[in-house]
Amino acid sequence: MRRSSRARLLWGIAALASAPALGQTNGGDPAEGQRIAQTWCSNCHLTDPHAQSRANDATASFLAIANMPSTTSVSLHAFLLTPHPPMPDFRLSRAQIDDVTAYILSLREASAPG
Repeated sequence: MRRSSRARLLWGIAALASAPALGQTNGGDPAEGQRIAQTWCSNCHLTDPHAQSRANDATASFLAIANMPSTTSVSLHAFLLTPHPPMPDFRLSRAQIDDVTAYILSLREASAPG
């Protein structure tokens, strides 16, 4: 993705994420999200933080994505609904996006100190 396109996408996501009512989760199923991630995303992303090898060093792991300060339910939904080559357009349903989002956010909670 060109730098200017990425910057516009990130600014849009940040604007959406700053709206308080929009930052709420949609109640997806993290277990189903993990299954979807392993099926569709693991060719490029490290989707399981306990895995021993990386799928592709050029892509962020799901744990790294989960721990980004800008990562919210809204930002993940916006990102997954917006085509962004070179990522394939899998055309996930809203329910699948809810599930993948719930899984990614669960990784943040699982890795939080406490």
